[in-house]
Amino acid sequence: MTEGKPVGGSISEYAELALPTDANHLGNVLGGKVMHLVDLAAALAAIRHARLPVVTVSVDSLQFLHPIHIGELILLRSSVNRVFHTSMEVGVKVTAENLFTGQRVHTCSAYLTFVGLDENGKPIAVPPVIPETEEEKRRYHEAGERREYRLARKPARQTASSDRTSS
Repeated sequence: MTEGKPVGGSISEYAELALPTDANHLGNVLGGKVMHLVDLAAALAAIRHARLPVVTVSVDSLQFLHPIHIGELILLRSSVNRVFHTSMEVGVKVTAENLFTGQRVHTCSAYLTFVGLDENGKPIAVPPVIPETEEEKRRYHEAGERREYRLARKPARQTASSDRTSS
Protein backbone atom coordinates (compact mmCIF):
# COMPACT_ATOMS: atom_id res chain seq x y z
CA MET A 1 0.00 0.00 0.00
CA THR A 2 1.33 3.41 -0.92
CA GLU A 3 1.25 6.29 1.51
CA GLY A 4 -1.65 8.71 1.59
CA LYS A 5 -2.35 11.52 -0.84
CA PRO A 6 -3.80 14.95 -0.03
CA VAL A 7 -7.42 15.70 -0.92
CA GLY A 8 -6.19 18.55 -3.11
CA GLY A 9 -4.69 16.10 -5.58
CA SER A 10 -8.14 14.70 -6.39
CA ILE A 11 -9.98 18.00 -6.89
CA SER A 12 -11.55 18.05 -10.32
CA GLU A 13 -13.57 20.71 -12.08
CA TYR A 14 -15.81 20.09 -15.05
CA ALA A 15 -17.96 22.55 -16.98
CA GLU A 16 -20.56 22.15 -19.68
CA LEU A 17 -22.94 24.56 -21.39
CA ALA A 18 -26.63 23.70 -20.96
CA LEU A 19 -27.99 23.20 -24.48
CA PRO A 20 -31.59 22.80 -25.73
CA THR A 21 -31.02 19.05 -26.29
CA ASP A 22 -30.28 18.73 -22.53
CA ALA A 23 -33.57 20.31 -21.44
CA ASN A 24 -37.21 19.48 -20.85
CA HIS A 25 -40.19 21.41 -22.26
CA LEU A 26 -39.80 24.05 -19.52
CA GLY A 27 -36.24 24.91 -20.57
CA ASN A 28 -34.67 23.24 -17.52
CA VAL A 29 -31.83 20.74 -17.82
CA LEU A 30 -33.09 17.18 -17.33
CA GLY A 31 -32.33 15.63 -13.96
CA GLY A 32 -30.86 12.58 -15.70
CA LYS A 33 -28.41 14.80 -17.56
CA VAL A 34 -27.29 16.40 -14.28
CA MET A 35 -26.95 12.94 -12.70
CA HIS A 36 -24.77 11.81 -15.63
CA LEU A 37 -22.52 14.85 -15.19
CA VAL A 38 -22.31 14.26 -11.41
CA ASP A 39 -21.18 10.66 -12.01
CA LEU A 40 -18.61 11.81 -14.57
CA ALA A 41 -17.21 14.55 -12.31
CA ALA A 42 -17.00 12.15 -9.36
CA ALA A 43 -15.22 9.54 -11.47
CA LEU A 44 -12.61 12.12 -12.50
CA ALA A 45 -11.80 12.86 -8.84
CA ALA A 46 -11.69 9.15 -7.95
CA ILE A 47 -9.37 8.33 -10.85
CA ARG A 48 -7.11 11.30 -10.09
CA HIS A 49 -6.76 10.10 -6.51
CA ALA A 50 -6.41 6.35 -7.11
CA ARG A 51 -4.69 6.51 -10.53
CA LEU A 52 -6.69 3.35 -11.28
CA PRO A 53 -9.82 2.45 -13.20
CA VAL A 54 -12.87 2.95 -10.96
CA VAL A 55 -16.55 2.02 -10.99
CA THR A 56 -19.52 3.68 -9.34
CA VAL A 57 -20.92 1.58 -6.49
CA SER A 58 -23.58 3.91 -5.10
CA VAL A 59 -24.98 7.41 -5.16
CA ASP A 60 -26.42 8.91 -2.00
CA SER A 61 -29.56 10.98 -2.29
CA LEU A 62 -29.54 13.80 -4.80
CA GLN A 63 -31.92 16.69 -4.27
CA PHE A 64 -32.34 19.41 -6.86
CA LEU A 65 -32.32 22.78 -5.12
CA HIS A 66 -32.52 25.02 -8.17
CA PRO A 67 -33.13 24.36 -11.88
CA ILE A 68 -30.41 24.79 -14.48
CA HIS A 69 -31.66 26.68 -17.54
CA ILE A 70 -30.68 26.45 -21.19
CA GLY A 71 -27.69 28.73 -21.82
CA GLU A 72 -26.31 28.51 -18.29
CA LEU A 73 -22.90 27.05 -17.55
CA ILE A 74 -23.03 23.88 -15.45
CA LEU A 75 -20.05 23.80 -13.09
CA LEU A 76 -19.15 20.65 -11.19
CA ARG A 77 -16.44 20.47 -8.52
CA SER A 78 -15.50 17.12 -7.02
CA SER A 79 -12.98 15.66 -4.60
CA VAL A 80 -12.34 12.48 -2.64
CA ASN A 81 -13.64 12.89 0.91
CA ARG A 82 -12.40 9.61 2.38
CA VAL A 83 -10.99 6.22 1.41
CA PHE A 84 -12.15 2.94 2.97
CA HIS A 85 -9.58 0.39 1.72
CA THR A 86 -10.92 -0.39 -1.82
CA SER A 87 -13.77 2.12 -1.83
CA MET A 88 -13.78 5.88 -1.64
CA GLU A 89 -16.43 8.53 -1.12
CA VAL A 90 -16.41 11.42 -3.57
CA GLY A 91 -18.35 14.65 -3.03
CA VAL A 92 -19.68 16.67 -5.96
CA LYS A 93 -21.12 20.20 -5.86
CA VAL A 94 -23.05 21.45 -8.89
CA THR A 95 -23.46 25.16 -9.59
CA ALA A 96 -25.22 26.93 -12.45
CA GLU A 97 -23.75 30.18 -13.75
CA ASN A 98 -25.63 32.80 -15.73
CA LEU A 99 -22.97 33.76 -18.25
CA PHE A 100 -24.42 37.26 -18.80
CA THR A 101 -24.62 38.31 -15.14
CA GLY A 102 -22.02 36.04 -13.55
CA GLN A 103 -24.54 35.02 -10.89
CA ARG A 104 -23.98 31.48 -9.58
CA VAL A 105 -26.54 29.28 -7.87
CA HIS A 106 -25.89 26.01 -6.01
CA THR A 107 -28.16 23.50 -7.75
CA CYS A 108 -27.34 20.20 -6.03
CA SER A 109 -24.72 18.14 -4.24
CA ALA A 110 -24.14 14.42 -4.06
CA TYR A 111 -21.89 11.82 -2.49
CA LEU A 112 -20.86 8.83 -4.58
CA THR A 113 -18.95 5.69 -3.67
CA PHE A 114 -16.39 4.30 -6.10
CA VAL A 115 -14.20 1.20 -6.02
CA GLY A 116 -10.73 1.03 -7.53
CA LEU A 117 -10.10 -1.92 -9.86
CA ASP A 118 -6.97 -3.92 -10.69
CA GLU A 119 -6.03 -5.13 -14.18
CA ASN A 120 -8.46 -8.07 -13.79
CA GLY A 121 -11.40 -5.88 -12.81
CA LYS A 122 -11.22 -6.89 -9.15
CA PRO A 123 -11.34 -4.42 -6.23
CA ILE A 124 -7.90 -3.22 -5.15
CA ALA A 125 -6.68 -1.16 -2.20
CA VAL A 126 -6.72 2.59 -2.83
CA PRO A 127 -4.20 4.94 -1.17
CA PRO A 128 -5.65 6.75 1.85
CA VAL A 129 -6.63 10.39 1.51
CA ILE A 130 -5.10 13.03 3.77
CA PRO A 131 -7.43 15.88 4.72
CA GLU A 132 -5.48 19.08 5.33
CA THR A 133 -7.91 21.98 5.68
CA GLU A 134 -10.65 22.29 8.30
CA GLU A 135 -13.29 21.79 5.58
CA GLU A 136 -11.53 18.66 4.30
CA LYS A 137 -11.30 17.30 7.86
CA ARG A 138 -15.04 17.96 8.37
CA ARG A 139 -15.92 16.18 5.11
CA TYR A 140 -13.60 13.30 6.06
CA HIS A 141 -15.37 12.84 9.40
CA GLU A 142 -18.86 13.17 7.85
CA ALA A 143 -17.92 10.61 5.17
CA GLY A 144 -17.31 8.09 7.95
CA GLU A 145 -20.77 8.79 9.39
CA ARG A 146 -22.40 8.38 5.97
CA ARG A 147 -20.55 5.10 5.45
CA GLU A 148 -21.83 3.77 8.78
CA TYR A 149 -25.36 4.68 7.71
CA ARG A 150 -24.94 3.00 4.30
CA LEU A 151 -23.52 -0.17 5.89
CA ALA A 152 -26.34 -0.27 8.46
CA ARG A 153 -28.87 -0.21 5.61
CA LYS A 154 -27.09 -2.87 3.51
CA PRO A 155 -28.44 -6.01 5.28
CA ALA A 156 -31.98 -4.67 4.99
CA ARG A 157 -31.60 -4.27 1.22
CA GLN A 158 -30.13 -7.75 0.84
CA THR A 159 -32.95 -9.27 2.91
CA ALA A 160 -35.59 -7.43 0.89
CA SER A 161 -33.96 -8.60 -2.34
CA SER A 162 -33.86 -12.22 -1.10
CA ASP A 163 -37.53 -12.03 -0.11
CA ARG A 164 -38.53 -10.91 -3.61
CA THR A 165 -36.60 -13.67 -5.38
CA SER A 166 -37.82 -16.50 -3.13
CA SER A 167 -41.54 -15.90 -3.65
